[in-house]
Amino acid sequence: MAIERASMETDIAAVGFGPAAAGFLATIAPKLAETKDDGTPKYESKVMPGCPLQVQCVERADSTGFGVSGIVSKAEAIKKSFPGLDLAAEIPNSSEVKKEKMVYLFDHIGASKRSIGTKFIDLSFKIGGLFMKKGPFARELPFIPRFMDKKPGLVLNMGAFMDWCAGKLMEQGVMVMAGQPVAEVLFDGNKAIGIRMADQGVDRTGAPQDGVFMPGMDVKAALTVVADGPVGAVGRKLDEKFGLPDGHHHNDWGVGMKAVVQLPDTCKLEPGTVIHTLGFPEPEIFGFMYVLPNRTASMGIFVAPWQDTPVRTTYRYLQHWMMHPYIWREIEGGTLLSWGAKSLQESGLEGEPFLTGDGFARIGEGSGTTDCLANSGVDEAWESGTMLAQCVLELLDAGKEFTQANLQAYVDKRRTSATFKRLKKATGARNGFNKSFFWGMTGEALTGYLGLHLPFKSRPPHERVPGLDKALKGRIKNKKTFEEALAAAKKARQPLHDAVMDAEGWPPIPFDGKLLMSHQDVLLAGGKVQAMAATADHVVFKDKDKCKTCTKRTCIEICSAQAIMPNEEDGLPPAFDREKCVHCGACIWNCSQANIDFLAGAGGLHSNEN
Repeated sequence: MAIERASMETDIAAVGFGPAAAGFLATIAPKLAETKDDGTPKYESKVMPGCPLQVQCVERADSTGFGVSGIVSKAEAIKKSFPGLDLAAEIPNSSEVKKEKMVYLFDHIGASKRSIGTKFIDLSFKIGGLFMKKGPFARELPFIPRFMDKKPGLVLNMGAFMDWCAGKLMEQGVMVMAGQPVAEVLFDGNKAIGIRMADQGVDRTGAPQDGVFMPGMDVKAALTVVADGPVGAVGRKLDEKFGLPDGHHHNDWGVGMKAVVQLPDTCKLEPGTVIHTLGFPEPEIFGFMYVLPNRTASMGIFVAPWQDTPVRTTYRYLQHWMMHPYIWREIEGGTLLSWGAKSLQESGLEGEPFLTGDGFARIGEGSGTTDCLANSGVDEAWESGTMLAQCVLELLDAGKEFTQANLQAYVDKRRTSATFKRLKKATGARNGFNKSFFWGMTGEALTGYLGLHLPFKSRPPHERVPGLDKALKGRIKNKKTFEEALAAAKKARQPLHDAVMDAEGWPPIPFDGKLLMSHQDVLLAGGKVQAMAATADHVVFKDKDKCKTCTKRTCIEICSAQAIMPNEEDGLPPAFDREKCVHCGACIWNCSQANIDFLAGAGGLHSNEN
């Protein structure tokens, strides 16, 4: 029996409130108040005649400031959207970029995996130390590669920035509604006609519950703007429906494990200081530290699929990175205020989906805007939103419909932009990391300075996950002790990463309950996870038989908040606790069976400290 659903109409519906949607809305919003000579709206609503264009944006998270992340960006497109404003003064907890450093961290512990090529890079930095500033087990490069330089840009706090944007937009009549997960785009054939909100009053499998079932509302719109990021439920369903253009792929990912820290009085770093790191805790793990006002800093690491091991743990690696002598000297005695994680789609133009169709358009990271060479994506996402908005206004001025043919003007704007040229240059810049850290660094340098590309290709992450024996060959110092620890972890239904890292020689984390906390204790500090009651689970194991035969369980090891854990009974798929899930999406691309679906869901960790 067909479910009867309530419905409403609007002119434009945007899905997801991040930098891309904010850029789109910030361009549209000032036009809503414009009038014709007769006093009627210049851009009149078709669903509410006599009123301005009706534009609304829905965000699945329960706050517009949910993002736990620091941003460093040249912010060129963002600044253009707010002419005359001193953004560093206007946006809470932000600063101009004043000092930027690239730092190579040596392994002071001796536990990381360092190939011959990595050891050569280590030696090169040690010898080159004659021309570099030395830090504790580190070398500061004497320059920032020109393709990474963010001056004169901004250091922003993502949560504070998005809250500020939401306030500006709502002042101008744009509705931004948080806590509203969208299940899918509505189609009539291949024409998008709006969005469907997630059902409520259902069990964990999505089945209606008697007496409380509330079908998700259908929101009909002439234009649906999809801006829900790289792991958003709506964007992923569009990819399933239409596929990707020939030759495009979503093989290149990273998960950022991030924290906001109250710095101790001993830290002398001034707001606007930006530190990029590489080389530790594993060579291919990049780190960052952005110093914000009010003695706070946003910091974290990026873990990529190039780590060919089924045992990947973002959280413990983050703590080892924080404890590196070069970083620790600045944060020792500080306090962890908030933390979180996010997946990044780093295939760039190679990951670009079909950008438009009849009645819909895609913007932001999920549309392939990340510049992996510059380690930049926020301003690029924002600009994609502004370019779509410009096209929309032009179509409205011309009285044209939002057909795929007419929306081609948006694609054309992207193709002729300076950002497109940078993205095209960056295509394949990191493919060398699929071979080794040495070739990855070499490839980035060749692309950044000479525009040349190494002939290596990227592979889907699930295809490159080796077995544990192969991944750890020659790295275990005491095999008997390791096997006992592994058996104990399995018996206790715990992830294996602590047993593995202990056996590799990584020291235990000295938890202090203030800056260094256990994986479970940190869930109680500086944030919350609030999954809506009576809604379906958003992490779903598609084929339970595949889970039964899986021996790698990469989804468990990578889970940023230990929301995915071994089941209490053997032979069952992993257990999922949505009250811990921070919506990072790392499980999707780390699953060795490509067997996880990520559906619409609210919640996710956030904090006022973001």
